[in-house]
Amino acid sequence: MARIQLREIAQARSGDKGNTVNIGLFAPTEEWFELFVREVTAERVKQHFAGLVEGEVTRYLLPNIRALNFVCKGALDGGGSASIRMDNLGKCYAANLLRMEIDYDDREVPL
Repeated sequence: MARIQLREIAQARSGDKGNTVNIGLFAPTEEWFELFVREVTAERVKQHFAGLVEGEVTRYLLPNIRALNFVCKGALDGGGSASIRMDNLGKCYAANLLRMEIDYDDREVPL
């Protein structure tokens, strides 16, 4: 088993709608997508953003483009115009998610 940060293998993009942040995570191959489905759960994303995301995290699978979409409610301290956070529009959430580490079998999913 090995451990890797998502930033080493994935791409991500995020934005907001009110007090909700949307994060797309994109896998480079089908093997990595299957690993992301197993390892990058809504619960783990919620835990990763502890202290930032106050509400529910919902995960949607988009297998046709090898992507996961996370909708994080209560993530902007009231929303863009109400928040005094540095990132009041949720643009940095993608980069933050890419810091998450996952375990993988390097025999199963080669780099």
